[in-house]
Order: sequence, then C-alpha cells, then structure tokens
Amino acid sequence: MLVVANVTATSPELLAALRARGVGAGAAFTVIVPATGGGRAAARTRLQETLDYLRAGGLEVRGAVGDGDPVCAVSDAWDPTRYDEIVISTLPMRLSKWLHAGLPERVAKLTGAPVTHVVSQPPKPGSATVRSPSAEKGAGLGPLSVLAWGGHRER
Repeated sequence: MLVVANVTATSPELLAALRARGVGAGAAFTVIVPATGGGRAAARTRLQETLDYLRAGGLEVRGAVGDGDPVCAVSDAWDPTRYDEIVISTLPMRLSKWLHAGLPERVAKLTGAPVTHVVSQPPKPGSATVRSPSAEKGAGLGPLSVLAWGGHRER
C-alpha cells in the first residue's frame, strides 16, 4: 500500500487507518513524504519520524522523500504491480492545501487505483516550560517572586 503524508504523517488517525488495513494481513506500507515547505532536509526528518512512529505502532513500513508536488511524488512512486491502494493523509479541509488542490481525486484519476483519504487533526505544538530562577537556586517562592521572572539573570 502506498501512503502519502506530510504534516499528518505521525497522526494517530493515520496509524489507526493503516492498522485497520494491515492487522493480520501482513501488509507492507511505503510512505512517501513530499518535500513541500521546508524542503528535502525537513522531509527527510519527517520521514524518519514517521517510520519510527509507524514501526512502533506495529507496522511493516519503508519510505522515501518525494517531489515537492504531491501529485508528482505519487506519479514517481506509483507502481500498480506493487500497490493495490493509495492512502492520503491530510489536514481537515479548512487547513489543507492538498484538499483545496483536489489531491485525492487527482491521484485517483492519475493512477486508477482506489484512494482512501484519512483526515488527521493538526499536530499539537509541544508546550515549553520554564523554571523560575528561585526554584533553580533551591529557594522558596514568595508571593512577589514571580515579578523577578523574565529571563534576566542576577549579576
């Protein structure tokens, strides 16, 4: 099965959809991450994260970085003797450039293969935490100690 994803490549929705297709069937997946936005280096990083995530989820998966245009990326990777279906993972319509460009329909027309569209929620940004300077020194916090926070160091 050929899988095309980028921002949503490590989404739980995509993992669940692939598991549903691959459990007990010994299915193998090839993930294509188009080199959009951040270029090939960012796509290679995303691909490695994706492979690690999907393998940890119990799937047999390999992958490659594709052309920056997702239609060209699919065209380059598509081989009807190797793949019986294409799974495309996108953000919801209001956020997805791929859906606004009609990617699932265009890929279906180009390949003649069944295309499954998985809608994945945007990844949640990690939250940064900052320790107070007083806590780092082991001192207790007083009611006004937060006024001293702000990244300034004592001299």
